[in-house]
Amino acid sequence: MSRPSFEAAAEAAVATLGLSRSKDLVGLLAQGRSRERILTHLATPGIGEVVARLCDAMISESVPSADAAAYIRGYVAARQQARESVGVRTVWSGPSTPAVPVRATAQVLVEVIKEARHELLAMTYAARPYAVLTRALTEAARRGVRIHVVVETLAGAGGLLSGKEPADAFAAVPGLQLWSWARGADREGRSRQHAKLAVADRRTLFVGSANLTESAARRNIEAGVLVTGGEAPRRAAEHIVELQRLDVLRPFHP
Repeated sequence: MSRPSFEAAAEAAVATLGLSRSKDLVGLLAQGRSRERILTHLATPGIGEVVARLCDAMISESVPSADAAAYIRGYVAARQQARESVGVRTVWSGPSTPAVPVRATAQVLVEVIKEARHELLAMTYAARPYAVLTRALTEAARRGVRIHVVVETLAGAGGLLSGKEPADAFAAVPGLQLWSWARGADREGRSRQHAKLAVADRRTLFVGSANLTESAARRNIEAGVLVTGGEAPRRAAEHIVELQRLDVLRPFHP
């Protein structure tokens, strides 16, 4: 019997939870735990919604907890096997050389965004409106991708950034959630949110020197690495989510 809503919800839940926490979900389902118990056990920012959708799909398509556990266990195993295949490529902006073909940073950033189906996490120090990235992010949001972007703030930069808040670069993207580093008093004025990365569905990770600006993506000499598969994308995403859970990163409202 086809169960498209359940299967889609299960895929989304695994993509959001990651493989290790998906195994926790399998255990809870196998034990026949209630919806409320599952949601409480897996309480993490951004996770409750997808787990709730999974529970709703199980009810609407009459999927017993034991069957759901078996399906998700198999799906996790397949994802685990797929992750053993890892691809790593360098990415450059700026002048090219005949001996070494390069992939432009702007092109790769857009590809990472377009690959996202459930979750896109990004971090940047500086940010300016850039139509190519704004369009790709907007299309992702319309596909139902949950987009979280961690930005530096003018106050956090301590005068090293000028003009509008970096967060303003994402104002046109519907549903995009902004986060910033909630520094303690011991770090005020002495630390920066300087990470630059994007990770799609915990499967593809782009990390490098480029901010989310047109100059960084197209004009500067910037270097980065694109990682597909393996542990790095998952671990990067899990680290960001854990920083959110611990209130180190907090929602930012311009």
